[in-house]
Amino acid sequence: MSETRKLMSDLNDRSREVFRRVVEAYLTSGDPIGSRTLTRTLTEKLSAATIRNVMQDLEYIGLLDSPHISAGRIPTELGLRLFVDSLLEVGTMADADREVIDQSLDPADTDVVSLLDQVGAALSGITRSASVVLAPKQETAIRHIEFVPLAPDRTLVVLVFVDGRVENRIFTPPPGQTPSALREAANFLNARAEGRTLGELRARLTDEIARRRQEIDSLAAQLITAGLAQWDRPDGQGERLIVRGRSNLLDEAAQADLDRIRSLFDDLERKRDIAEFLELTEAGEGLRIFIGSENKLFSLSGSSLVVSPYMNADRKIIGAIGVIGPTRLNYGRIVPIVDYTAQLVGRLLSERGKA
Repeated sequence: MSETRKLMSDLNDRSREVFRRVVEAYLTSGDPIGSRTLTRTLTEKLSAATIRNVMQDLEYIGLLDSPHISAGRIPTELGLRLFVDSLLEVGTMADADREVIDQSLDPADTDVVSLLDQVGAALSGITRSASVVLAPKQETAIRHIEFVPLAPDRTLVVLVFVDGRVENRIFTPPPGQTPSALREAANFLNARAEGRTLGELRARLTDEIARRRQEIDSLAAQLITAGLAQWDRPDGQGERLIVRGRSNLLDEAAQADLDRIRSLFDDLERKRDIAEFLELTEAGEGLRIFIGSENKLFSLSGSSLVVSPYMNADRKIIGAIGVIGPTRLNYGRIVPIVDYTAQLVGRLLSERGKA
């Protein structure tokens, strides 16, 4: 049994209702909730003293916290996780929100990044939070690969794809490489590359290197790894993170938290952990909610992330869409918005043959 499920089973009806009311009031106001406030909302009529005792018990087991002496309580990260897993009531998406998302898309726009930018802006606008969109990889089969030495620490790789597109990328080769080693590495790759995407080629080479490590020249093997698995995407294609609505999250932050929020967005805008952002969605089915330190990318900022993958026509995850906000996000409203938007994007990209 998970920790949150055990905690929920240990709560009696009174504790459960007090806890739920505290969290709901906190998500609405963002302020600590006192016992006198709860006396006006509980189904069971209880005195303020009785409610305080229940809240103290909830604080003792780690579900609530008191930010100041004599102040009300707020939910902890564990408390929010318990609420999201067991008590959250997800509403239906409002027609007005659906209309905003639908109308944000230009039917004539065939550029994927532009389309996703429109979606991100609309999502940020209606949630009043920051939106993040991971654009899909667009992998095309390779026709030919060529390595061109530029300097001892820089090598150009020329990729020719079957659709006629040519990409030039620069990476740092292992020390001691020679022009002949580069030619051997290129010959080795070209014998296996045609008709395969980079991802497919990487997977095959990883297996082949493991099986034939003694037979393959070690320098060529290092070039293969460096050239295919570790280069960045200076041309801006492939994995691309679109971040919109940074000011929304900054406006929600207390002054003491601004530096942490800025640090989060600095990391995002430098595109750190972008691959991990997509992997968050692949570890489970459908939409997921990460609260604070549950994900290292957002742990320092104390933010929450509601993220959903979108898929292509083959039901393969190709990207992700999410909303970042303070931990007191209106989860019940935002969850169906993110879920709908992810499904819409997946359908549109599949219909346009972009994924």
